[in-house]
Amino acid sequence: MRTTIPSKGFTLIELLVVIAIVAMLLTIVMPGLRTARTMAQRLVSMSNLRQIGIAMTLYADDYGGDFPLTTHTVSDVRQTWIYTLSPYLSNVDQIRICPADPQGKERLENNTTSYIMNEYMTPWYQFGQLVADKSFHNLHRLRRKDTAVTVFVAADRWNVIDAGADHTHSRSWFVSDDAEQRWTAIRADIQPDRYRTGGPNEDNTRGSTLFLYADTGVEVFTAEAVKEMSDRNINFAKPTQ
Repeated sequence: MRTTIPSKGFTLIELLVVIAIVAMLLTIVMPGLRTARTMAQRLVSMSNLRQIGIAMTLYADDYGGDFPLTTHTVSDVRQTWIYTLSPYLSNVDQIRICPADPQGKERLENNTTSYIMNEYMTPWYQFGQLVADKSFHNLHRLRRKDTAVTVFVAADRWNVIDAGADHTHSRSWFVSDDAEQRWTAIRADIQPDRYRTGGPNEDNTRGSTLFLYADTGVEVFTAEAVKEMSDRNINFAKPTQ
């Protein structure tokens, strides 16, 4: 006489319950994983910037205190900081790319960068009526190294093949009396919400960014804090005179 062995498989209802539980767990866990990933990327970027800061200090020590050049003052890209810091950074090609940069791979291939120097650190120059102050270009002559920003996180809008995208235009950020125009000018150069979970909001105030200072310190700023400084007409890019 044949004995019927009860089936040990799942019923459809049991499978649906399991799927629902897994989906619920993923809903709970995934935001945490995304947040952890963003924090990890920001930590790597902080390390990158700190190494760039140390390399700039070493460069300045070798060149009478002067910071490396950008395409703002030289046409030959091989004279700019991406290249001239190479002797002080053996892995400069990796250091100049932010892990959270959606165009990082293309920037690496095209010798461009995820980080850009503050225009205030460029040498003296005159363009029409605009005259740049030479004192900011020399590390040794800075009054406050701990508040002088040397490098920012580059904006997404920079073309990945544009070798000239190695510096900001921060001298023009606070020219306008209109707060919205100031914020637009700032976002044209730097990405205030580079480190965020999810997509950007309309005014890029969800997330955070990084500032590298002349003393090699790196500070995290929320995008909201950067916008608040912009709204209050606080020129955070200009070193203390």
